[in-house]
Amino acid sequence: MNETVITAQNLDLTFQTNDGPVHALKDITFDIAEGEFVSLIGPSGCGKTTLLRVIADLEQPTGGTVTVNGMTPEEARLARAYGYVFQQAALFPWRTIKDNIALPLEVMGLDRATRDARIAANMELVNLTGFEQKFPWQLSGGMQQRASIARALAVEPHMLLMDEPFGALDEIVRDHLNEQLLKLWAKTKKTVVFVTHSIPEAVFLSTKIVVMSPRPGRIHEIIDCNLGDDRPLDIRETPEFLEIAHRVREGLRAGHSYDE
Repeated sequence: MNETVITAQNLDLTFQTNDGPVHALKDITFDIAEGEFVSLIGPSGCGKTTLLRVIADLEQPTGGTVTVNGMTPEEARLARAYGYVFQQAALFPWRTIKDNIALPLEVMGLDRATRDARIAANMELVNLTGFEQKFPWQLSGGMQQRASIARALAVEPHMLLMDEPFGALDEIVRDHLNEQLLKLWAKTKKTVVFVTHSIPEAVFLSTKIVVMSPRPGRIHEIIDCNLGDDRPLDIRETPEFLEIAHRVREGLRAGHSYDE
């Protein structure tokens, strides 16, 4: 069995607001093994992104525990154990694509030769070789997101945390990037935690899907996706794919039955 790299035990998070407490996460317990591709799916406001941010040490839980590579989220962040890909590409418009990818490497204090080697390798991984001197505004939305993935990979993290990175893109571009992401995952063997609203996207990409209920976000069900490593887009028409998608859809529907 692969080593467990993320563990959450009875995780809770309550935000204090001017209108009173908001219970965002409740009793979250799960394990993610090395090399898995795990999607978090649920209705808007269910805490998917909040849970990802807790793993990334961008939010602090108010109860329970979470470990990343055997460390606290803060220790994992300082050790650069993960790369984070946001909903928007978040590239600096005044820096070229190469310089955007170089930024975290500059912060790390790496020498130019090491930076250039990592940039070249990761731009090749995301099929952006030849666009080093372009600026973000000269690239399509999909290419910008690929650049942001290259930037996240450049620090050589153990895992990728991805917050709806393709949610703002049209369906054709999204399908293409889903295919590319699967190929990238197969090449790098990175552990991936991926937030999405899309059932087909979750089933197509994942080895495991965590179905969450409405706020307070809880895990309603964890569904295995045993679709194999070779997943062309037309796999979405197969009975196996449709059965898993149906299970996810039913899980989302049943999750609405929870009471506060």
